[in-house]
Amino acid sequence: MPQRAQTATPVSVFTQRFSATPRGARLARRLARYHLDEWGVPYGSELSEAVAQIVAELAANAVTHGRVAGRDFELRLACADGVVRIEVSDCRTESRPPLDPQLPTPEDESGRGLLLVAALASEWGVAEREVGKTVWARLG
Repeated sequence: MPQRAQTATPVSVFTQRFSATPRGARLARRLARYHLDEWGVPYGSELSEAVAQIVAELAANAVTHGRVAGRDFELRLACADGVVRIEVSDCRTESRPPLDPQLPTPEDESGRGLLLVAALASEWGVAEREVGKTVWARLG
C-alpha cells in the first residue's frame, strides 16, 4: 500500500519582548490582536477578544508581580488550526501564580485576573525557565 505524504499544519508564531511597564503590557495586547487578525482571526471575534483579555491579564501580572528592574517580559503567541497558545515569561522565579486562584472578597482591589484566565482558557499553567517562569494559556 503506498504511503501518503503528511503535510504539516502551518503554525503562525509571534514572539517579542516588551518593557515591564504598563505601556509594555498595553502594547503586548494590541500586537496580539493585530497578529491574530493577520492570521485570520478577525478583530472583535470571540477568540480575538478572549486572547486579548488573557494577554492583558498575564502581561499585567508580569509587570506587577514578575518585574525585575532592567528586565523585560516576553510574549509568545502560536496559532494553528484555530488553537491559540499564549505564553508570557518574566524573570521572577519566586513569584508564582496560584494554580487554583480563589475568588477575592468584594473589598479586594485585585486578584481577579487569573480567574478570568481560568474562565476563558481551555487550560493554563506555569512552566519553569532557567531564569524566571512562563505562564501559558491555550484557547480554541
